[in-house]
Amino acid sequence: MHAPRVRVGLEVFLERGCPPLEGKRAGLITNPTGTDGRLRSTIDLLHASGRVRLAALFGPEHGIRGEAQAGEPVADARDARTGLPIYSLYGQTRRPSPEMLRGLDALIFDLQDIGVRYGTYLSTMAYAQEVAVEAGLLFVVFDRPNPLTGCRVEGNLLDPAFASFVGVHPIPIRHGLTAGELARLLAADRGWPEPFVVPMEGWQRELWFDQTGLPWIQPSPNLPTLDSLALYAGTCLVEGTNCSEGRGTTRPFELVGAPWLDPFRLAEDLAGRGLPGVAFRPAYFTPTFSKHAGHRCGGVQIHVLDREALRPVELGIHLLDALRRQDSLAFAWRVNADGRHVVDLLLGSDRPRRALEAGAAPAEVLSGWDDEVQAFRERCRPLLLYDGSCGWYTPSGERARGRGSEPIEGRASV
Repeated sequence: MHAPRVRVGLEVFLERGCPPLEGKRAGLITNPTGTDGRLRSTIDLLHASGRVRLAALFGPEHGIRGEAQAGEPVADARDARTGLPIYSLYGQTRRPSPEMLRGLDALIFDLQDIGVRYGTYLSTMAYAQEVAVEAGLLFVVFDRPNPLTGCRVEGNLLDPAFASFVGVHPIPIRHGLTAGELARLLAADRGWPEPFVVPMEGWQRELWFDQTGLPWIQPSPNLPTLDSLALYAGTCLVEGTNCSEGRGTTRPFELVGAPWLDPFRLAEDLAGRGLPGVAFRPAYFTPTFSKHAGHRCGGVQIHVLDREALRPVELGIHLLDALRRQDSLAFAWRVNADGRHVVDLLLGSDRPRRALEAGAAPAEVLSGWDDEVQAFRERCRPLLLYDGSCGWYTPSGERARGRGSEPIEGRASV
């Protein structure tokens, strides 16, 4: 007997309404992941619903229809189906301007976050929430699952000195929250009015996305599968180097390599590190775009064997160490146009990079991050909207019992 399908916030709103939003002129931040359980677009459903007067659309990275590659600027446009203006939040500006907001009463955020701090959808939400507060608009989140479960939290907290569009707030790399819970955390930490969250029905914190009964829509062009997303919290760190993270292949964030690497030596090194939940296969691949396009790379394909045991951030630090140690002369850290190390922005600190450069073992780099995770869990427990039998995952493998494993009452916003 199959468990009932999770109902996302969009579906709850369409069925029950939302008094503060009824009849308001609203802007919608969404992309192709904004659908109901029958794959009907949030744009089309809201436009036809009569519950809200949809007046403008806002698109994040990759565009409102998801056609743009990572980092590719997206222009403003007009939606062919509804005739509504589409304002890009990944073009000339990443924040809604006063002109874009003119005549609106509310901003609605409805798209699938990826559960990882580097994901720019979280940054888009944070910027939009801030602008809504400044403009006196109602900020509404139609909530959706954290695809990596709401139990597991891993990685260091971002140092505000390294805040950027790939890290806007002091949260761990794998944060374990839904978009609605993140919006509540932002409001609590920054002294903003509490956002209005339309919660899901039937979601438990221990559920992976493929256990929700919802159809998988890849959240970005380079996250085609749940396995690629499960690894992303670690393998995305390779973006901060001159090695390929598999972009331009059919296995982005599962393949890692470079033209100068020996795949058999790399696989043997990584296999000997005792990393849980994964196996490493020597692999050759030729990216069709992005780093090393058209050049054969040697490297590894990372296979997820046990996603419950997988610790992607730990894996990512070991990857950086292994790639650098195999050929320290060919290996290089990428630097952006502002002269900042990309890996520092991803990790939210320059300490991990400097430690690796000084010869520190990955265990030394990771030391202390468990304490940061514990402090984060304590900070978030009063803000959680959903129950679960797992509690909040502790890096030691023990379960920390708290608000995440107790009945939560009075949190539903509808």
